[in-house]
Amino acid sequence: MTKTTRIAALLSLVPQLLAAQAADSATLRAKECPSCAEWNVAQAPFRIHGNTYYVGTRGLTAILITSNDGHVLIDAGLPESAPLIEANIRALGHRVQDVKLILNSHAHFDHAGGIAALQRASHAQVAATEASARMMKAGAPTRDDPQYGEALAYPRVSDVRVIQPGDTVRIGATALVAHLTAGHTPGSTTWTWRSCEGDRCLDMVYADSQTPISADGFYFTRSMTYVTGVQDFERGHAIIEQLPCDVLIAPHPGAVRLFERVAAGELVDRSACRRYAENARKQLADRLAKEKTK
Repeated sequence: MTKTTRIAALLSLVPQLLAAQAADSATLRAKECPSCAEWNVAQAPFRIHGNTYYVGTRGLTAILITSNDGHVLIDAGLPESAPLIEANIRALGHRVQDVKLILNSHAHFDHAGGIAALQRASHAQVAATEASARMMKAGAPTRDDPQYGEALAYPRVSDVRVIQPGDTVRIGATALVAHLTAGHTPGSTTWTWRSCEGDRCLDMVYADSQTPISADGFYFTRSMTYVTGVQDFERGHAIIEQLPCDVLIAPHPGAVRLFERVAAGELVDRSACRRYAENARKQLADRLAKEKTK
């Protein structure tokens, strides 16, 4: 066998090797995150109201708010969600390069995982609360996170601008207010803004997750790493139920039946935030009651 023939034979194996690597990677991902494949199913983008669009996957929300001065993106799904989100932005007739600001609900791998890739693609500024900024820069939960030790790592995010609770961030005439609704993570943030279609302006609420889930061995009632967890949850519930709230969105669309509401033409529901907070209170009460038995 000549050298040229040997090289050709080796090159012929490359597709098989790449396919094997891809299969191994998919198998590993399925083991470390059984829900990821379902979460990352492609979803066609659609208008929610006015200049607010859904650009996420079937299981993980990402929101695009457009303007002539640039766009805002809230959340970016999993690391593997970034190409789907970018494709959805393009499908709406927009350029990812026109995204000027990327915001986050909470800095876990299923909502912040794609931020680094989309930051590189857009050169947008990333902004987050101090606790979320620490996590994004680390690419993993910090010790004060209830899911520390179990939530997966993700690509680190550089150059994160730290914002304070109550801050308003702006791109042109687009103004979004940050509300610290911690508990699920110490930096969990709910975002509010107004979106208009003609003369009809609605109060939009992107309410962060309020589920009191944690790594094994973590107790909200006696944690030494996140001592204010219970109080943070209670404060967040009170904030969410009092917000002006025409349209409720959440990081997991299924948590607020977003697709069902859109299909039924029932997107506007001014009692949705109150019910979201009431349900969160019940979940917290159940969790704390269980902790008393352990």
